[in-house]
Amino acid sequence: MKTEVKKIDTNKRELSVELNDNTVKDKFEDVFKAIAKEAKVPGFRPGHAPRDVLEKHYASAAHQEVLKELIPDIYHKAVEKEGLDTIELPEIFDVKLDRNSLSFKAKVEVRPQIKIDNYKGLKVRYKKISVSSDEIKRNIDSLKESKKIDSLDHHFARRLGFPDLEALEQAVERQIFLQKENEQRQKIENQIVEDITKGLDFKVPESLVSRQLQDLLRQSKLDLALKGMPRENIDSQEKTLLEALKPQASKQVKVYLVLAEIAKKENIALDDHMPHNVIELLLREADWQQET
Repeated sequence: MKTEVKKIDTNKRELSVELNDNTVKDKFEDVFKAIAKEAKVPGFRPGHAPRDVLEKHYASAAHQEVLKELIPDIYHKAVEKEGLDTIELPEIFDVKLDRNSLSFKAKVEVRPQIKIDNYKGLKVRYKKISVSSDEIKRNIDSLKESKKIDSLDHHFARRLGFPDLEALEQAVERQIFLQKENEQRQKIENQIVEDITKGLDFKVPESLVSRQLQDLLRQSKLDLALKGMPRENIDSQEKTLLEALKPQASKQVKVYLVLAEIAKKENIALDDHMPHNVIELLLREADWQQET
C-alpha cells in the first residue's frame, strides 16, 4: 500500500492511498462467492450460475460492495501508517477501482498540536466561607412569607419537618454554606480553565466547532420553546443565534482539546468523565492561597 500526505492547512490533510496487491482481487472473489449463494439468475439454481453470468448481472453490485468493505479498512490502515491523529470522519473522493487495484483520496481534519507543560502548581485564591446570622434570618423570613405564617417558632419548624427552630436554623445555615461553597468552587474551576488556556494559540478544528455549535443551537431553541416562543419565531432567529453562539462553541472546543492534551499526558481516559477528572487533578496539584 502506497500512501502520501499533503498539508492543506494547519489542521487539514489530504491523504492519498494506492493499493495494488492481491487484496483487491481477493475481495472481488469473496464478494462474488457471496453473491453466487443468493443470486437469482433465470435458468440457474442459486449457487450454480456461472461466473461470467454473475459478472454480467451483478458487476455493479459487486463493485459497490468491494468499495464498501475495502475503503474503511484501508483508510484506517493508511491513517495508522502515516500517524495521523484524525478527529472526524474523512471526506473520500477520487475513488478508482478495478479488479486488481484501488486508489482514493481522503480529506481529513487532525487534532492540533498543543504544547502545554505548566499546568501544575497553578495559583488558586479562595475565601474562607462563613454564614452570618443575618443571612440565616433573611432565608427563614423568606420561608415564613412563602408559607404565610405570622411567627417563627417551634411549631413553624415542625411544620417544615424539623424538631425545633434551632434545627431549622442549622439546616438553613448548612444550605447557605453549601451554596456559597458551590459558587466558589465553580468560580475557581473557571479560573483554572482560563489560566491553562490563556496564551495557548492554536487553530481550533472547524468540524468540532460546527458540531458543538449545532448542540448549542438545539439547546437554545429548546430553551426558547420552553419559554413559550412560537416555533416560527425560533426558526427565524436561527442565523442570529448561530452568530451569537459561535464564539462560545469555539471556546468550549478549545478548552476540551487542552484538557484532552493534559489527560493524555496524565494517562487519564478520554471518556465523558475526562473534563471533570482533569480539573480535579489540576485542583489537587494547585497552589491554594487563602484571601485575607
